[in-house]
Amino acid sequence: MSLAMRLQGPAPLRWVTRGWVTRAALALFACGVLAGCNPPGRPGPEPEVIRPEALVDYPTLYKGNCAGCHGARGVNGASIPLANPVLLGIMGHDALRDTIAKGVPGSLMPPFGKSNGGTLTDQQVEILAKGVLAEWGTGQPAGGEHPAYRPAQPGDVAHGQQAYTAACARCHGANGEGDAKFKTGSIADPTYVALVSDQFLRNLILGGRPDENMPDYRSDMSRPLTDQEITDIVAWLAAKRVSDPGQPYRNPATHE
Repeated sequence: MSLAMRLQGPAPLRWVTRGWVTRAALALFACGVLAGCNPPGRPGPEPEVIRPEALVDYPTLYKGNCAGCHGARGVNGASIPLANPVLLGIMGHDALRDTIAKGVPGSLMPPFGKSNGGTLTDQQVEILAKGVLAEWGTGQPAGGEHPAYRPAQPGDVAHGQQAYTAACARCHGANGEGDAKFKTGSIADPTYVALVSDQFLRNLILGGRPDENMPDYRSDMSRPLTDQEITDIVAWLAAKRVSDPGQPYRNPATHE
């Protein structure tokens, strides 16, 4: 008997071993097929991924597109709160939809509609507008009479200072510098007003900040602010903007 045969063992034993291995492999393969298992090395089925344009669930759309700036519950975000029934009542469906689709020029609010360079379809923009109104737009301004969401004409800076003094100075300081008693920061700082749009300022006056106890346009006065007074206050604040925010301020005498 050769050395190779001695190492491999007797012929009957070799056939028995080979037959057992073959039967075991076939049994394992059959088990895998019947159990729906994938062969070794092949990845299993992945969860179905919905195409972005097919997503029509309002909570998911809001979380992915709005919550980062406006807060998960419409408050405590970096931008103006959406959980504000007075502001939403003034704004209405069409203005809210257009703002989502087109953004706010001169601010950090980008356009989300595909036709304006965003990623959302018209249907998704509509779902967001209706969802925000359904969730937080539960109130209307008293009597149904209220200023317009957007100004109808330019504001007057001088009249704006007068209206500001009457309606806002008690909490925000005589010149908008803030008041430690009410824990308000400066709303007239040139860098601040350079970072926000006129519409943002108007929205703050219209709807206030209920999350920070700031009253809306009905204010603390004996009467509400008129549409023109709001427009004038915004003009007074906007006049404090600088063209190069964050840079060393120019010397007004030398313009350098």
